[in-house]
Amino acid sequence: MIMTCKLSTITLALVGLCAFTSNALAQGAALDTVVQNGARQVMSEYAVPGLVIAVSVSGKQHFYNFGVASKASKQPVTPDTLFEVGSVSKLFTATLATYAQAQGKLSLNDTVGQYEPQLQGTPLGKVKLTHLATHTAGGFPLQVPDSVQDERQLMDYFKTWKPLYPMGTQRSYANPSIGLLGMLTAKSLNMPFTQAMEQQLFPALGLQSTYLTVPASKMELYAQGYDQQDAPVRLNSGALGNEAYGVKTSARDLIHFTELNLGLGEISPLMRKALTDTHTGYFRVGPMTQDLIWEQYPYPVELKSLLTGNSTKMAYKNNDVIGLNPPLAPQQAVWVNKTGSTGGFGAYTVFVPAEQKAIVILANKNYPNDARVKLAYEVLKALD
Repeated sequence: MIMTCKLSTITLALVGLCAFTSNALAQGAALDTVVQNGARQVMSEYAVPGLVIAVSVSGKQHFYNFGVASKASKQPVTPDTLFEVGSVSKLFTATLATYAQAQGKLSLNDTVGQYEPQLQGTPLGKVKLTHLATHTAGGFPLQVPDSVQDERQLMDYFKTWKPLYPMGTQRSYANPSIGLLGMLTAKSLNMPFTQAMEQQLFPALGLQSTYLTVPASKMELYAQGYDQQDAPVRLNSGALGNEAYGVKTSARDLIHFTELNLGLGEISPLMRKALTDTHTGYFRVGPMTQDLIWEQYPYPVELKSLLTGNSTKMAYKNNDVIGLNPPLAPQQAVWVNKTGSTGGFGAYTVFVPAEQKAIVILANKNYPNDARVKLAYEVLKALD
């Protein structure tokens, strides 16, 4: 009887192990199918030459590579291919600001005029840094005007800027505001912005293939982008371009950065605080809560809400906001995301803290946000 019990216990354990293994294999197969089908559909519909999808579950990474980094060379896409990530760059600028704040170099509750004497006494000088990082300063345009070509012209533009709305009442997605935050943060650190990013922030985050200026030794990894007419293009940065949309990175580095935002990985306590602070919610706008550049939604979330929050209306129009007082502390049951685009590239990154899941999608063509969101949503469903 004792022998029978032991055998029964072993048998049950083996049955349980087989069931677990079977379920894991089934889930892996389902994920592979969703990723393969979704990627091929996007690439076919929008003529995307190359696409890489990185998926992380509790720190375990999976990479899916499709197509080519260049149609001319036929070089295949890999997890180490460098992509322009457009406005995903803003996440790094916001993190630099919170990192400077963690070091006591600045406070996001301070005003612009406290860091730039030339703007003291102007309407912009009264704007809080928090509003620069939440697109609520009062109505900046999407881009810095083309007429602004140098630092003097940029400062003249800022001096004459007048708000269209009271601060904190409208969300106007804008490069000038986050660009100014980056400029002021670098000033608080007593170094140029590019130096602050490439010599301080990126190394502190453990990023090994993330750049504002791609070095000559890494150019062979830099994907060729393609515009809507399928002509080859790469970023031609304007004023405050590095601060707002200038980062080039790999899927391997970006999924690592996104995992750090999940709370995974080894980084300094100051950097951990800096990342966590970017998850604080300051305004509600439609179904979305605006953090410091990151955008979050209560989880579980309907696809409809994500499509609304990542819509062209949200990006190109002014939207009413509701201020959160006090601000919303970082949450666990949330879907947190950010899109980014340049003339020849499209990027999307997502993480869900409560489930320790993250997704990065990088492409060397700019295609609609809706398609990125739907693909990521289906991938996350497959992970369930």
